[in-house]
Order: sequence, then structure tokens, then C-alpha cells
Amino acid sequence: MADRSFLSGNGYFWLDAWVLANVIQLGTQKFCLRFLNPRIDPCGRLFDQMTQAARSGTANIAEGYARRDTSKETEMRLYDVAKASFAELAGDFTNWLLLAGEAPWSESDPEERTVFSMPIDKAPFSDDVRHNSALHVLGQYGKFSRWLDSEDSLVAARALIVLLARETMMLGKKLSATHAEFVEKGGFAESLTRDRLAARDAAHAAAGDAPLCPKCGKPMRKRVAKRGTNAGNEFWSCTAYPECNGTRPVG
Repeated sequence: MADRSFLSGNGYFWLDAWVLANVIQLGTQKFCLRFLNPRIDPCGRLFDQMTQAARSGTANIAEGYARRDTSKETEMRLYDVAKASFAELAGDFTNWLLLAGEAPWSESDPEERTVFSMPIDKAPFSDDVRHNSALHVLGQYGKFSRWLDSEDSLVAARALIVLLARETMMLGKKLSATHAEFVEKGGFAESLTRDRLAARDAAHAAAGDAPLCPKCGKPMRKRVAKRGTNAGNEFWSCTAYPECNGTRPVG
């Protein structure tokens, strides 16, 4: 398999959630081009809102994944924005059905179950990524074209509502996994803080001015009290804090 390291920031090409988001975006664009006419959408505002919501969802997944190594907080926020964009879009398609006096498919409807359970193939490519990822998206779109390219706008809208529900579930799982990783390992800012404190501790140790903790014997670092009667004053704190809460006064 070819080395993908140069594409580390573009790993979203292999994400099922990004692939399905592209299917939804293409389906939404085709829907709007075919069914939104000047009589229904005289100012073109609905066209803009729906296509932009679809684009926002896809773009925020890509941007969130690209930030995964620098800011987990930003990554999660962008995935959440993507979810919100897709929720807005699902509302637009639901309104389209209501306007026609219709409703989305029931969960027990065979069509709903088929669209919901249709598998998204794992991305098979490892080189010529931009070209092959586009072909992969088109191949996955083809699985749903029976519904998305239907001449009946109600069929297309119902299918897109189901795909949007699937996408929202995928993003929810992605958010949960990212949050768990953040809780376990921290993020970029936390890593920088750890590195900064480690460098400061090493400097104190090299200078020989850092005392040892009276409780565990590890080196100590200077900190500033944030509350209590000593607020604003420096004190020595164990570098093993919070596992060890040993302290010494400065001076």
C-alpha cells in the first residue's frame, strides 16, 4: 500500500461519514436543480439554503478531521456544526413532504429499511487519492440513485431524509469517540502545557533550585496560589500533582 503520510490532514477521504455526506450533497443539489422552480422558490432563497446546508455539512466534516491533530475541541465543534447543518436540511425535506400533504417513510416501510441499511463500501484506494475518492463517492451515490434520481420529488425527499438520519448517527458516534479520546489523552493545548511544564521542571532541576517533595521525593515546581489567604503568592508544588499534593513555601 502506498504511503499516505502526505495526506494525513486529508484522512477524511476514507471516512464513511464524509463519503455519505457527499452523496447527500450531490442528491440535494440535483433535487434543487430539478424541483425548485421560480414558482415554488421565486427568490432562489430555498435553493441557496438547502445547497449551502448540504455543503456546510460536508465541508465541516473535512475541516474537523483536518484539525484532529491540533485541536480536539475544534474537531468536535466542527462535527457538531455538520450535524446541525444536516438537521436543518432534513427539516427542509420534511417540509417539502408536508407541503404536498405527505410524510416521511415509516420506519417499518421496506423502502426506508432498504435505504437505511444499504452499506457504504470501505474506500478501496491508496493512491491517486483525489481522483479515486471522487470515483468512490460516485459509486456510492449509484447505490441510491434509484431513489435520489427519481422523477418523483417525494421519493427523492424521503430517501434523503433517511440518509440524513444515517449521517447524523455516524457523526454522533464520531463525536463520542473523539470526546473519549480527548478525555483520555487531552488535546493539542493540553499537550503544549505538559511540554512547557516539563521543560520548566527540567530547567529548575538543572539549576539545582527546585526542592524535593516532602511527601514523595519528586522534584517540585513553582506555582501561584489562585485562592485562599495566600492567593497571588508563589509556592512549591509537587510535579506529580494531582497524584501527590505535597507543597513547600517559597523562600
